[in-house]
Order: sequence, then structure tokens, then C-alpha cells
Amino acid sequence: MIKVLSEIDQKEIIKGFKARFIHTATNTIGYVEIEKGAVLPEHSHHHEQITQITKGTLKMVVNNETCILNAGSIIIIPPNAKHSAIALKACKVIDVFSPVREDYK
Repeated sequence: MIKVLSEIDQKEIIKGFKARFIHTATNTIGYVEIEKGAVLPEHSHHHEQITQITKGTLKMVVNNETCILNAGSIIIIPPNAKHSAIALKACKVIDVFSPVREDYK
């Protein structure tokens, strides 16, 4: 199956975070655009998450450890880890979740 990313409906998942999602049998891939200053409140979920920054700067806190992620950075967030973020610059990120994020369908 071939998809064109620009043809996938974009959803605002929280204020300042807009994403397009592709779901497979075992994964969800999110192409996320984040406005400068947008905040992802602390939360956790049972999914393993891999986040790759493709543009911008994102400050993340994962299990009380703070890191600054720039274009080219990749972070692995274990299942049930508490994490939050703030966009220090406008960002584009690719998030991969396993298992599928049913809440993003």
C-alpha cells in the first residue's frame, strides 16, 4: 500500500501539536509538527516510543532526566515512562509507537 503523506488528514492532538498518522498491524507512525513554545504535559502510556527530531529543538524530560534534542536526535522512551516536552523552536518529529496507538486512529 502506498500513501502520500500530504494526503493524510492532519489532526491537532493537543494545542500546538499537529500530526498525520499511519497505522500498521503492530505500530503507529506519527509525523508531527510542533509550534514553538508548545507544551506536552507529563504523561505515560504502555507504548514503547521512538522519537526522531527532523527539524527544530525539543526539550524533553523522561523519567526526571532532561535532554535537549535537535535535528538528527533520536530518543527511545520505554513503556510507562513519565515524559513531557516543550518546543524551544518549531519542530518536526517522527514518532513510532508499539503497539498501535488506538487512541490516534
